[in-house]
Amino acid sequence: MENEGVTIEHPNREKSQCKATKATVILLLVVSAVLMLVVLLFGWSVLEGQKLISFAYVIIYLVMAFYISRWNRGALPLAAALAIILAIFCVIAGPGWFERDGTGFAQPGTIFGGTGLDADFLGLVTLLIVPVQILLIAFCLQGFRQAWNVEVEVPADQARGTGRPPGPDPAAPPAPA
Repeated sequence: MENEGVTIEHPNREKSQCKATKATVILLLVVSAVLMLVVLLFGWSVLEGQKLISFAYVIIYLVMAFYISRWNRGALPLAAALAIILAIFCVIAGPGWFERDGTGFAQPGTIFGGTGLDADFLGLVTLLIVPVQILLIAFCLQGFRQAWNVEVEVPADQARGTGRPPGPDPAAPPAPA
């Protein structure tokens, strides 16, 4: 039930550390999505059955970045869990790109039919995803500990940005000593 004259505030969201964590998590999610898109688009012709999973990861990461930008704390553990899985996939898949220099291996091609990036470069990008995921896990856990969801009921006349600031009324007579 809503009480008239009461405003709900989220004090932890105003802290600069919380804002920095949120911005870092969003940045890491977007960087992860871009790196996955590079591997997906420029290694399209040689990806074996991972096209749909890679594309789903890109979409999910971008959706989670949107929700985290709106202070949704529930997306943080999901992002950390998916980052663990993606890091494992990248550790396993990375060396495979470097082995494509041998005879009998097709060279990567793009989704548009042209020649893709060098397989060694795609291997480097794949292995670069791993430290990004480790950072993402760490910052997601830090954000989850910051309790973005804490709500405080504040009288409407004392709420930030509306009415008078909290504290004694400057127009009130001084208290007797």
